[in-house]
Amino acid sequence: MLGPVPATTPLTDAPAQLSVKLLPAAGVSASAILLFGLHVRPLGYVVLALSLVAAFLVDRGLGRDLLLIGVGISIVSTTSMEADVSWPRFIAIGTALTLAVLVPFLIDRFVYRRKAIRFPWRTGQRWPTIEKAYILAVPLLGWAILPFYFIRSGAYQNWPQITETDELARFFVGVNGVGTWDELFFICTCFALLLRHFPAWQANLLQAAIFVSFLWELGYRSWGPLLTIPFALLQGLIFTRTGSLTLVLIVHLLFDAIVFMAIVHANVPSLFAIFFY
Repeated sequence: MLGPVPATTPLTDAPAQLSVKLLPAAGVSASAILLFGLHVRPLGYVVLALSLVAAFLVDRGLGRDLLLIGVGISIVSTTSMEADVSWPRFIAIGTALTLAVLVPFLIDRFVYRRKAIRFPWRTGQRWPTIEKAYILAVPLLGWAILPFYFIRSGAYQNWPQITETDELARFFVGVNGVGTWDELFFICTCFALLLRHFPAWQANLLQAAIFVSFLWELGYRSWGPLLTIPFALLQGLIFTRTGSLTLVLIVHLLFDAIVFMAIVHANVPSLFAIFFY
């Protein structure tokens, strides 16, 4: 069995060929699509449970890692992730997301007694030039595309109308909090665990399916997946190349800054009037 993903360098030497292990892993990703994208319950839980059983039958190590992903998915599914800045929903969503990262991490550390889930803020390695370029390119692309997407598709209406100062403050915190959580769960937990068993391109597709399903429930609907799928894959690719949570988080939060401004502008056109659509 392949060892834990190092804190500085993601594991990339998994077997390149398709394997029977891919089926239960795909089932776990499919359960997220059913739970978050299609809201087909309890079928989503049935698919998740059967996939985990199959994983343990195929490979105990795979089963243990997919179980951690399944635990996180299950915790997230306990409450609606549709965007809402009211205090009760703000607290409920924040609690579920926190536990979805914390519980798998604690199981990994204190039950499995290993360090497969890590949050590599500092790797001691230089970022490649092309990854540095993403830091500039992503917000520029977001500025050019996101307002057109949110406003022309009407997707901004999947978020509550935000006009009051306290709502704007909670929305800003929520956008950045969810963006940070995305990287902690989808990249540092799901993707890192999948990299222990699959080549990077397969692991990236598997994590992206979970990532995009969650974003769909959050509000990125209509033709939103045309944006969120490349973004999820890009984040996985950057992490594969650099092993740096810091870099993927910077990219994500810069993107989310544009998300925040675009949605606020859609509700109150006089605010952040810097877009063309």
